[in-house]
Amino acid sequence: MPAILVTLFCFLPTGIAAIVFSSQVSSKSSVGDFEGAAQASRKAGILVVVSLAAGLVFWAILIAIGMSTPSTTTQMPAP
Repeated sequence: MPAILVTLFCFLPTGIAAIVFSSQVSSKSSVGDFEGAAQASRKAGILVVVSLAAGLVFWAILIAIGMSTPSTTTQMPAP
């Protein structure tokens, strides 16, 4: 579930990779490859954190740019 959320709200490329690795966990576990499932789970977790960090940095930059640019709205003259 966290992989889907960071894909939608944070950073798409690493979020998709996190979804792929998290989907491998159950399939590897069901065939008895518990070591492979553990590795896929670790990779998915790392990619979730990377996606979250990249998304936070991206949004912080956007907010900083938005706050630093002057407003383009003009005030209406008083009647």
